[in-house]
Amino acid sequence: MSEDYSKTGVAEPPARTQTGEPATEVRARETDSNGNRKAEAKAEPHAHPGPPKSFIREYFESGVVTIIMALFGMTFIVQAVKVPTGSMQNTITIGDHLLVNKFIFAPGPKLPFLPQRDIKRGDIIVFKYPGNPNDRAGDMRPDNTPYKTNYVKRVIGLPGERIVVREKKVFINDRELPEYRINARDHNDDPLTFDRLENNLPLDILPQQQPKKDEPYSVFYSEGSEIGDPDKEFVVPENSYFVMGDNRNNSQDSRIWGFVPRDLAVGRAMFVYWSYDESKPPSGYGFLGDFIQNTRWNRTGTLVK
Repeated sequence: MSEDYSKTGVAEPPARTQTGEPATEVRARETDSNGNRKAEAKAEPHAHPGPPKSFIREYFESGVVTIIMALFGMTFIVQAVKVPTGSMQNTITIGDHLLVNKFIFAPGPKLPFLPQRDIKRGDIIVFKYPGNPNDRAGDMRPDNTPYKTNYVKRVIGLPGERIVVREKKVFINDRELPEYRINARDHNDDPLTFDRLENNLPLDILPQQQPKKDEPYSVFYSEGSEIGDPDKEFVVPENSYFVMGDNRNNSQDSRIWGFVPRDLAVGRAMFVYWSYDESKPPSGYGFLGDFIQNTRWNRTGTLVK
């Protein structure tokens, strides 16, 4: 009885070592339909998985990756800041915690596929306080350190522009800047107010003076006040900006200490991720009670503009 050799493949038995164990490599040899031998294919041994990771190791590795990503994001993309003063009331209130977009004003060439752009008029920016050239070293407060303390203001003047403030109006290159002006009462201006908590309240404004949606932004003044010197002109240097607070009567800004160099800009204020009303007294129920009672829930997630 003859054997049938018409099969297209012949598998050789695994080679054995001198000890009689199968070798770790197996060579398979195939033939085509005419019986010609094809190229030998080398089959690699199966990889054995390592020991399973422990519970602690998995959480440790996840924690390290999370920390690295958070540090990267805080260094190059976003930064969280708190607003402790009322110079931007009522656009930004005392106790607001903001997220700042650091990437949008990142230095270097602007690439078309990245969300980067130059600083524009009307932007609310966070920057390092450049210092007041009229201050003496002994007059500087520890919480207001030049090149270290963060300020937040609105950009009014761009490089090369001439700024003049007359009464309640701002003029740029002899043209009035369109702003929606609102008369408001600042609690810090009330001589009968000695309670620090009450001074942290937002400005009081009349119902008919509420901000309008079709206006680019609103600024606030005390009625009958003067905020500028009509005989004083500011010429913005190259790579610098003229900034002002929206609470025009109670804002230390470029009218007082000068311009903001471009390299001191940190980023653009984006939105309020948490707001704590510092004008309210403690709840008496500890941190959790204060958090629930004094959080301004209606401001959480609001855009800054």
